[in-house]
Amino acid sequence: MFLDFVHLLREYGVPANVDNALDFIKGLRRGLVNSLDELFLFARLCFVRRVELYDAFERAFAEYFFGVLLPPVAEGDPALFETRQFREWLRAAVARGEIKPVTHALTPEELMKKFWDTVREQTEAHHGGSKWVGTGGTSPFGHSGAAERGVRAFGESARKSALKTVGERRYVDYSDAQTLDGANWRTALDALKMLKPAGAPDQLDVDQTIRRTAQNGGEIELVFRKELRDRIEILVFIDNGGTSMAPYVDLTRLLFQKLRDRFHRCTVYYFHNTIYEHVYSDPQRTRVVGLAKILEQEPDARLIFVGDASMAPEELYSAYGASSWTDESPVASAVHLKRLRDRFERSVWLNPIPAEYWKNGRGAWSLQKIREIFPMEDLSLGGLKNAVARLNGGKPR
Repeated sequence: MFLDFVHLLREYGVPANVDNALDFIKGLRRGLVNSLDELFLFARLCFVRRVELYDAFERAFAEYFFGVLLPPVAEGDPALFETRQFREWLRAAVARGEIKPVTHALTPEELMKKFWDTVREQTEAHHGGSKWVGTGGTSPFGHSGAAERGVRAFGESARKSALKTVGERRYVDYSDAQTLDGANWRTALDALKMLKPAGAPDQLDVDQTIRRTAQNGGEIELVFRKELRDRIEILVFIDNGGTSMAPYVDLTRLLFQKLRDRFHRCTVYYFHNTIYEHVYSDPQRTRVVGLAKILEQEPDARLIFVGDASMAPEELYSAYGASSWTDESPVASAVHLKRLRDRFERSVWLNPIPAEYWKNGRGAWSLQKIREIFPMEDLSLGGLKNAVARLNGGKPR
């Protein structure tokens, strides 16, 4: 009767196998379980071998025995807005007419022209309405309103739907010291190596020395070799400028710190949403580094992109489609991304959004398009191990 429960555990990522199921059934037959609490503890003992799987087990148990679907995030976590439950509620609310977003069907060029024309006409602050730059209302200009595909001027992003943004830069200084538990990530990154001979031949090669000595009839011949040093070079590109990455700041900071600790030759660049003709060498995105300069580096460098890959289609495939006017380029971003891919053989895109939400979440279209250019893994321990395997030239597990 618990076969469906075993299948559900596997769907939630708990690696339940036949031996676990047999142990579970034997325990039930011997009368080890006499209440629902005891069933929960006994099932967890049988099926869960790692602490990090406790949450997945509890969610599977709640669904099977109580019919309750729990999202894989804590109450109050902004990541709740990325869950299937929230999206289903949002679709139902829109269908009932409780939420009515206003979409302005303008091209990016038309939108920016209209924005600046409106700014020149406006003479005072405005709140509400459908025309002026301000707050609230249905105007495509300003912030905190009900419009979509407009220009957000300063303020906070409410639904992450603006085509263009004007105002203060948003960034996170990922290099700030912050104590986070990342020992397992460091272990995963240690597998990423590129050993090359370096320096003078001053290391005794014991195997070759024995072989040569045997060949010489016992006359000792010492063989020296150059020291093998880890010469790997890492280029990291971090999405650092919008609100969509805000729920994943701690996760991205952890990865940043572990990469910096592990690799001496690690260069970090910053971008917003996607990459155009240049990136930035500082989190504030003030120091420009041309993409042409990066493409001149050695092709055996490893590229790691960190971002949610969620954006409007225009940002990826349109000329002058960047949401930030300082990044606009006459060449579509997808072209620049393919140039990076073609130059550097080993690259991977790390996405902080859990992989289970890639197909149906916000920005799913652009996410899938970027997956067609770069291999993508999520920012879980398993995803990081797969990424390391890809960067080493192997296949993910």
